[in-house]
Amino acid sequence: MAQADELEDQSSGQNAVVLGDEEGKRRKRRKRGGGGVQQPMARDPLEVLGRDIMLKIMSKLDARSVALSLVASRGWHAVASSDHLWAPKCEELWHGKAHIPRVSQARGLSRLAAYSLSVLDGKRCRIMKDDLCDHAWEFHFGKGAPEYWRNLDPHWGGNGLPMRRYFHPDGSQTADPGDKVWGGHESCYCIVTGIVLGEGKIREHYVRINRWLPLYVYRKQDWSWEMSNSLYCYNSVPDAYKEGGTGPLFLVM
Repeated sequence: MAQADELEDQSSGQNAVVLGDEEGKRRKRRKRGGGGVQQPMARDPLEVLGRDIMLKIMSKLDARSVALSLVASRGWHAVASSDHLWAPKCEELWHGKAHIPRVSQARGLSRLAAYSLSVLDGKRCRIMKDDLCDHAWEFHFGKGAPEYWRNLDPHWGGNGLPMRRYFHPDGSQTADPGDKVWGGHESCYCIVTGIVLGEGKIREHYVRINRWLPLYVYRKQDWSWEMSNSLYCYNSVPDAYKEGGTGPLFLVM
């Protein structure tokens, strides 16, 4: 009798272990998705929603987010590179800018390429002859200039329009008629750019007019230019309205 009870106890223990294992397996299945029911596979939103709806969604995104989706797949690239998306983003990028780069206005260029080239050109700090000649420049003396010159400058006296200077492709520079400071003398300019050999980095970069002090070049956030030294300063006059853009035709770094 005792032996029978012992066998019964062993059988009950084994059943408990088996039941415990089954319960453990069920719990694992529930964690994975439950009861062995197959979970639906994630589907590409582009396939689910279609091109037109995805275009509307992407139009609400910023340019960086749309650009990131270009590498998702060929289908996503086809949608995310659409001119319908990038044309308004180009207008948004150019809004409030002093100059629109000519390199972004080439005929037949996609709006995505126009946006990318505009961003790259907006970071350019190396001024070119096209930049000098395409813009009118406001000129004024700095605090370090002699008082006699500053007294002739409307910028300091507040009694007239700003003086303007103009650069020409033949290397000459002129002013408006009646400019009290200009004096009618002949003027020429050159652009000096020093490159570190083997590295391609700019060592020095300035514009020189006649034998006067070098004008060091700065690029502002609105893509306008400033050239200045301790005596005087040049600022490019905004001309975003110019058809075809301004500056070099090819991307310059």
